[in-house]
Amino acid sequence: MADNQRSQAITQGVQRSPNRAMLRAVGFRDEDFMKPIVGVASAHSTITPCNMGIAPLADEAQAGIRHAGGMPQLFGTITISDGISMGTEGMKYSLVSRDVIADSIETACTGQSMDGVLAIGGCDKNMPGAMIAIARMNIPAVFVYGGTIKPGHYGGNDLTVVSSFEAVGRYSAGKIDAETLAEIERHACPGAGSCGGMFTANTMSSAFEAMGMSLMYSSTMSAEDAEKAENTALAGKVVVEAIRNNRCPLDIITRKSIENAISVIMAVGGSTNAVLHFLAIAHAANVPLTLDDFETIRARVPVLCDLKPSGTYVATDLHRAGGIPQVMKMLLAHDVLHGDCITVTGQTVAELLTDIPAEPRADQDVIRPWSRPVYPQGHLGILKGNLAMEGAVAKLTGIKKRQVTGPARVFESEEDCLDAILAGKIQPGDVIVVRYEGPKGGPGMREMLAPTSAIIGAGLGDSVGLITDGRFSGGTYGMVVGHVAPEAYVGGTIALVQEGDRITIDADARLLQLNVPDEELARRRAAWHPPTPRYTRGVLAKYAALVSSSSLGAVTDLGLVIKG
Repeated sequence: MADNQRSQAITQGVQRSPNRAMLRAVGFRDEDFMKPIVGVASAHSTITPCNMGIAPLADEAQAGIRHAGGMPQLFGTITISDGISMGTEGMKYSLVSRDVIADSIETACTGQSMDGVLAIGGCDKNMPGAMIAIARMNIPAVFVYGGTIKPGHYGGNDLTVVSSFEAVGRYSAGKIDAETLAEIERHACPGAGSCGGMFTANTMSSAFEAMGMSLMYSSTMSAEDAEKAENTALAGKVVVEAIRNNRCPLDIITRKSIENAISVIMAVGGSTNAVLHFLAIAHAANVPLTLDDFETIRARVPVLCDLKPSGTYVATDLHRAGGIPQVMKMLLAHDVLHGDCITVTGQTVAELLTDIPAEPRADQDVIRPWSRPVYPQGHLGILKGNLAMEGAVAKLTGIKKRQVTGPARVFESEEDCLDAILAGKIQPGDVIVVRYEGPKGGPGMREMLAPTSAIIGAGLGDSVGLITDGRFSGGTYGMVVGHVAPEAYVGGTIALVQEGDRITIDADARLLQLNVPDEELARRRAAWHPPTPRYTRGVLAKYAALVSSSSLGAVTDLGLVIKG
């Protein structure tokens, strides 16, 4: 080394010595300062079974990173259990937590100048929150799913958390007794892992595997099985390799890879929440994506998997049947998947799928052959009309009545709606309207699992419609339409609906229409005034002030103007 270079190196070392001193205190040795520093973002929490098994996985990730020549730095982020907060005021914080998680990961990684990150999440918002941060930062990264829960069992049936919510409706309708209700609740969730059907958590994990940001087969592994720990250690090695090869998330998260993720969401019958989350992820990655793109992909991708909530099987069954790689290979073989997309491993999608057969095994019925799909087209439809000028989201499959026109039953909150259902005040043919539950109006865009499950449990799932500017749980199914935009709080047409108005939900025409003359709607609009904000301080007030429309992903950094 030349004298001037040596002098410069010594000067830099002296200047950085306070930083090095702090790192020595947490275990760095001289040689470790030459290694990449990899953040391990752990969403471990004992507040929910979805995340209670993540701490051991974080240990495996750190071991994998060290073995590959990196220096792991563990830090935590938060989680909210939707299943616990569902039907309460606390549910308003669920979608908010997605942005808190994204902000916390970005803050930790960027604030500490980390070279890469391995994020581990379980519950619904951990995954999109982590991916939003990963896209924003664009440092080498991999996402590790904490794993799915195994099914509960009672009375010869597989149970999920949704079974408990539906049992409440069945009990209220006199279809089961109190002891059966209690036994279903006791057995629904037997251990660690995220909700077992193709609900939001398993939908997002599957989509991230399809997008190339998680390792193959990882999205459907059980949280309690040894392969999950082994796969996490491997992910630690992969993220170090990505750092060394400067393989960054925006090389992977592209328009084509997002289309791959949406195609898989359609094929597995995934959650409506995936629409909201992928709009937000695309925004973070600066990838153009609109609601109409989901409709385009829906038209060309069949539903291939028979999974709960509207189907038969759970995620562990899908894993045994071949998992997401089997689904992806079928899509690739029929030209509805982009095989040239790069993945976090450095291999392309097509390369990873080379040895997988183009059709599923004959000894299982979880993944249907292409010639015999569960449904010929995707299930997530985008409805528009005068009730949803920007759009709304619905599951279009598994419903017997494709068109409903009925009187509006208007409720200003989820709680009021649930009380009416349980009291037997909702009749076949009614169209329930739950409003002021949108991103700004809630605020927080609560999920409506309690009312929709009560409708199913009461035997009204095929005869009652429900629309809301809030969201639905990944466990919801039936003639329900969410994400209605513009929302009521900003003066969307849903705010103008009156009790008894005739509303049409048409799945085939993708129509959501309030059958009231334009002149009358104009009169109502002129008389409408925005309600007083429900929160004026704290995180919900900040969220309401910043959040965009659900049709844009309910993001909180849209159109920010920074003045110099």
